[in-house]
Amino acid sequence: MNTLSELVQQAAALSDRPCTAVACAADADVLESVELAVSRGLATFKLYDNKHQLLETIKGKYPQLADHPDIELVDCNGTQHAAQLAVDAVSSGEAQVLMKGNLPTAALMKVALRKDAGLRTGNVLSHVAAFEIPSFEKLYFVTDSAMSILPDLQVKAQIIQNAVTVARACGVEMPVVVPLAAVESVNPAMQATLDAASLTMMNQRGQLKNCIVEGPMALDNAISPEAAQHKGLSGPAAGKADILVAPNLEAGNILYKSLTYFARAKVGGIIQGASAPIVVTSRADNAETKLHSLALALLVSKN
Repeated sequence: MNTLSELVQQAAALSDRPCTAVACAADADVLESVELAVSRGLATFKLYDNKHQLLETIKGKYPQLADHPDIELVDCNGTQHAAQLAVDAVSSGEAQVLMKGNLPTAALMKVALRKDAGLRTGNVLSHVAAFEIPSFEKLYFVTDSAMSILPDLQVKAQIIQNAVTVARACGVEMPVVVPLAAVESVNPAMQATLDAASLTMMNQRGQLKNCIVEGPMALDNAISPEAAQHKGLSGPAAGKADILVAPNLEAGNILYKSLTYFARAKVGGIIQGASAPIVVTSRADNAETKLHSLALALLVSKN
């Protein structure tokens, strides 16, 4: 899979369509992504919100969804109730993907991670984004730009395993993982280089599976064979990264937004590590990004 369009096509080709539970779905932007998904046969949906408000929004913008056989409207009494019912649907197996609608991310995650009947697994939750970048001929996966503020070594190891699961669901059988830093040499004064070296060793000893991990490495040498050659780097990851692991949330967030705004990259992203993938998009994200994120979640849910 080299483009996000191919990702959507692969999701549409799944033998059975997963169900997606959308909390607080009475939002025109959210419903646009639902309309795009059902028109392509990607999934069925349970839409949770005040039913009157939900129908009004649907009839005003997407009347074809009002009686669609792939859509169930579930009446809710407020934001908390909608989040609760959507999470319950995923927890019980009625739905396979959880999607955020028009509510704060924190409100949805609080319910999703409750100890009783939530989606908690004991694993670290991290954001994994798949980028289609102009002039590059494959997808790049960036993590973590949204969840772990200052991950330590053990958290980074789980962040890598989450990203590997997502990349493999997208057809990358043995993803090349690069823990990013400012330099390629280990410097005791730079924690990112120490962690990267340790993660590389953990991979070599079989503690991080189904991937190749090599770091520390600066961004240019991770994605450009020419830059890596000029630097004299010849390892298995030099210029060949599939997964770029940020040293902290600030770096990951800046990289994510630089790709979307400066490079005009297309993107889809999910939260991985719970018992089901979670689609948490921003109100600034367009319907295409929401569709890509949903397709990514559907592929991960089936793999």
